[in-house]
Amino acid sequence: MVGDTVLSPFPGILGDVNRTERLYAIAEELRAAGRAGRTSTWLAQRLEVSVRTVKRDVDALLQAGVPIWAQAGRGGGYVLEAGLPPLNVTAAEAAAIAVALAALPALPFAVDARSALSKVLAAMTDKERERAEAIAGRLWLRTPERAPRPQVARVLDEAVRERRVVVLDYADSTDAATRRAAEPVALAATGGHWYLLAWCRLRRGPRWFRTDRITAAHLTAEDAPAHDAATLFGTPPDDAHPVRLR
Repeated sequence: MVGDTVLSPFPGILGDVNRTERLYAIAEELRAAGRAGRTSTWLAQRLEVSVRTVKRDVDALLQAGVPIWAQAGRGGGYVLEAGLPPLNVTAAEAAAIAVALAALPALPFAVDARSALSKVLAAMTDKERERAEAIAGRLWLRTPERAPRPQVARVLDEAVRERRVVVLDYADSTDAATRRAAEPVALAATGGHWYLLAWCRLRRGPRWFRTDRITAAHLTAEDAPAHDAATLFGTPPDDAHPVRLR
């Protein structure tokens, strides 16, 4: 059931970082701190996330083989034992990121992606950055896709990222408006629209909420139960699959 039922190559840069960028940011902060290290509290305040999130991210870095160790004692924290290789992005790669963002304005974590692009550009040499701008300026597109309101999009992103219950003001295909609490499962694109897949507490069942019909979204402090998308919504078709990082 669905519901209840001229290119700007480098868009404005706003907002927080997504998890991939946050992991990189933690490693960079630890590199800058040297042997003094950084506490989880300091990193949490710096990145505007919870201490628990920082600890999970550090665990992820450790599993990826990043040489971080915990410094014991009062004021102790995390220390990066060795440096990471510098970021090396080509002009074409940066232009490709910009094109992807421009082509999909309703993309989940779009604000985070623009923040990532800003960091990529900042890490490039002036010459490569100028080449990236020149390449992007030769790539034109027209985008009919309607992006959800920024505030709504950011709340939905956070609800999915942290798996938190979200309260939606939703207008269905008949424009009938309802408010309902939803337990987020995934964000999915199909038929030219993005949807929030969630367990709807009002209807007591799984629902596809079109993001451009969500007029307001309010993130709660309640952790949402873990739901298996295939169990609730069925096995996806062969041409549908989760986003892959590799």
